[in-house]
Amino acid sequence: MAAIQPQLSYLYDLQEKRRFQRVPVKLFGRYMLESRREYPCQTVEMSPGDMSLFAPMRAEIGEKVVVYLDEAGRFAGVAVGQTDVGFTMAFTLPPMKRDKLADQLTWFANRHAISLQEDRRHDRIVPLMQRTLLRLPEGQEVIAKINDISLSGVGIETDSRPPLGARVLIGSTPAKIVRYFEGGIGAEFEKPFNPGDIDESTRL
Repeated sequence: MAAIQPQLSYLYDLQEKRRFQRVPVKLFGRYMLESRREYPCQTVEMSPGDMSLFAPMRAEIGEKVVVYLDEAGRFAGVAVGQTDVGFTMAFTLPPMKRDKLADQLTWFANRHAISLQEDRRHDRIVPLMQRTLLRLPEGQEVIAKINDISLSGVGIETDSRPPLGARVLIGSTPAKIVRYFEGGIGAEFEKPFNPGDIDESTRL
């Protein structure tokens, strides 16, 4: 019976975390596993009790994780699940800090929604010249295929996985990696194009 009790307590803690509603937020940061290795990450969803992360190295379920988010600070917790693009972790905060985080998440979520609306207003164009040169942060250059371009960013087919937040050159255009998708990456231009500046003949 004594061996079962910690497991029941752990399950109860997970149920408590699920009381908090996750909201979609995009925050960049780093995380450290029990091995003391650090990796870049990006939040997918977050609540005052847990978060889901884009992460190049998945944490094992039950593994202790420390996350440092640029705009939200430090979170220590335990991995409670794995996803196709990373993992989820649960954490416990004091009531005052939890309430403050809830307010921050409301603001972050509203900012995220506005950003999506802005992005949807930017028509996506498939260029005639889809092949481009992708220069990675360490200087390596690879041939990639442009799926589509908007005023604010570009989707690229490539096997390369630069860290989220990494600055790259797409052709001669500076950009920042903001998301992964199956078979490629999404990048945001450091300087968005003006309306009318891009069409099917555009070369980055």
